[in-house]
Amino acid sequence: LPISESISRLPGVTAQRSAVTGRAQGVSVRGMSPDFNGGLLNGREQASTASNRGVEFDQFPAELLSSVVVYKTADASLAGQGLSSTIDLQTVRPLNFAKRNVVVSARGESMGKAENQPGFGTGNGDRYSVSYIDQFADRTVGVALGFVKSKSNGGGRPNFNTWGGWVADVDYQGQKVKAPGGFTTDIETINSDRTGAMAVLQYKPNKDFESTVDFFHSKGNFSVQKRGLEGPVGGLSAGGYDSGGVLTNATIVNGIAQSGTFTNFRGVIRNHNEDYTDTLNSLGWGTKFKAADWRMKTDLSYSKVVKDSVRFETTAGLPGSVNNPLDTISFSGFNGSNLANVAYKTGLNYADPNIIKLTNPQGWGGGTQDGYYAAPSNTDSIKSARLSGGRDVNLGPIVSADIGLIYSDRSKTRTTQEGALLLNAAGPFAASAMPGATTGVGGLTGIPTLNWNPAGSLGSVYKLSPWTEHDIVSKNWGVNEKVTTAYVKGDIDSKVMDHAVRGNVGLQMIHTNQSTSGYRVDQSSCNGDTHSCGYASVTGGTSYNDFLPSLNLATDLGNDNVLRFGLGRVLARPNMEDMKATRDFSLDTTTGVPMLKGSGGNPNLQPFRADTIDVSWEKYFGKKGYFSIAGYYKDLKTYILKRSQVFDFANYITPGTVLPNGGSTVGLLTQATNGSGGSINGVEMALNVPFSMASAALDGFGVVVNTSVNNSSVTLPASGFSTSGVNTTNIPLPGLSKQVTNLRLY
Repeated sequence: LPISESISRLPGVTAQRSAVTGRAQGVSVRGMSPDFNGGLLNGREQASTASNRGVEFDQFPAELLSSVVVYKTADASLAGQGLSSTIDLQTVRPLNFAKRNVVVSARGESMGKAENQPGFGTGNGDRYSVSYIDQFADRTVGVALGFVKSKSNGGGRPNFNTWGGWVADVDYQGQKVKAPGGFTTDIETINSDRTGAMAVLQYKPNKDFESTVDFFHSKGNFSVQKRGLEGPVGGLSAGGYDSGGVLTNATIVNGIAQSGTFTNFRGVIRNHNEDYTDTLNSLGWGTKFKAADWRMKTDLSYSKVVKDSVRFETTAGLPGSVNNPLDTISFSGFNGSNLANVAYKTGLNYADPNIIKLTNPQGWGGGTQDGYYAAPSNTDSIKSARLSGGRDVNLGPIVSADIGLIYSDRSKTRTTQEGALLLNAAGPFAASAMPGATTGVGGLTGIPTLNWNPAGSLGSVYKLSPWTEHDIVSKNWGVNEKVTTAYVKGDIDSKVMDHAVRGNVGLQMIHTNQSTSGYRVDQSSCNGDTHSCGYASVTGGTSYNDFLPSLNLATDLGNDNVLRFGLGRVLARPNMEDMKATRDFSLDTTTGVPMLKGSGGNPNLQPFRADTIDVSWEKYFGKKGYFSIAGYYKDLKTYILKRSQVFDFANYITPGTVLPNGGSTVGLLTQATNGSGGSINGVEMALNVPFSMASAALDGFGVVVNTSVNNSSVTLPASGFSTSGVNTTNIPLPGLSKQVTNLRLY
């Protein structure tokens, strides 16, 4: 299982599943977005496959990890901390084991719901893992190796789009009647596999020296295949080759065509693929040694993620120039509103390769688009170095002190190539036989259709007509961050009123230097016929400093009661896409006063920052169970929210820029900006009750339940809203879950 499944059992922690794969991918702590977490592996910040910073935890198979530590309060020695938490995944240290360990596991799974209809069915999957841990040379050398392979073949999942619930008013025998307007339906199947590997080499010749090299690799392949049928029904013309149809043979009840047949139907067979591959490699080398009275640590690490995606949207049907009679579509069972339950039947056989071809059935794009192709790629890498030293001290309650320096260099880029697919066959009515065609069904219609897999067809079947429209160009960007962190931390071990108190106090001093790139796109240079815009690269950036103090205390109150207290300042760095230097703008004439309006990133964007306080009480029932309650409050000093602001586009206009009368270059720019004022607060409760507390016969069974209630508000300036006469507005923090509850029986 992904490690996110395991850690979601902790209080205030829950897993968020991917809408594409269904796998637990993100981790939400205290109801906040996964982007507010810091993600570490063996204490080192990890790269992310997404356009933001949130680590996708489905890349980390639980079989390759030994433990997970979730820090909900600040700690001065942690790199890459988050606003809600810092999650540190840890691989094994082989010399911590007493002897050789070999573990092999295998499991199978079945999913989905079988239907008595073609295209549906149950999915299946399997998962295998093996791990090996051993010690050599009188236990001075340790080796750990792990391998995981999982595969999942999804069953058919139906989708039905009623075109916005559109009901058509059509002519029938001199009257207007209601009829279905159109539909898009497909059956979606998801196939995935992941390979994970881990290797650790540990060398410890004596108690004063230890050096460890660890490597982690994860590669996933995902394919989402959509096979279906779409088209206009109620006499609608949906493309240049479609003149609409006429209703015949209808049964009319109270102005509703319960059944009937439309002539001139041009159905579009959908064979769409969304495939992507992500590859994570993480390498680290850490050494501990003693120098006089100092405990020294050095650490070098490198983390890199590459995610490559390919999306094919292909269409098939009747070529625009065929001599075959145009199709009909019959419908029945319509009551005026049940659009998803109407039965359809076509006059032609949409599974006949002699009739159905790869083509542009509707004449979309003026007949110059036989499909669509997009190939976005995300690359994220982090290089980091750390040097720290610690020694015992006698400074009142502080018994040891550590100082350290951490440097990280992070680069993230996103690029994409998109545009129209054109068949290699020439002409406006180009058509081509479907390679490797099979018979499927047109989604929930059950109509047999001709299907194929378009993966790899660029070049052999299609050629690409690249588009440089403004929204495509703005998807290309880059961000580089150089972060230097100096810290000092003291460990506390003292007594207060005869109660032992332990914890730590510290300070991080952080300098951030960020630079970003993007593109300037003046939409007045765009040509809609060629789907192209003029553009030029732009850059930006800034630097800033942060000081993050922290204090953590815990005391044993006796009778298995523990009280904890945390105080500090935390931050969460911006979504990296929001930092891009892009400026995309045009003259807006739809308002009373024409002006330049645009959107883009903010190279000067700074983090969320908050002063936090945490208090918790824990009651343990020996080694069997526990109850805990915790409260927290985060005073937001800065937050990030997208809004429109007055902006001078003077540095971005070109000689061809269309300006409003008077030539003003001042307009409105929508981008992520920093605001101040607001708070996040909440209460967490957790209960773990092994049933063996009631009866020894129930040993091994139990229940775990935890819940958190979260609230927030941010104070926004009136410029963020269209409502006039408002000075400030309080709203909840976007993405916050107000209540999170987990219940597990085991």
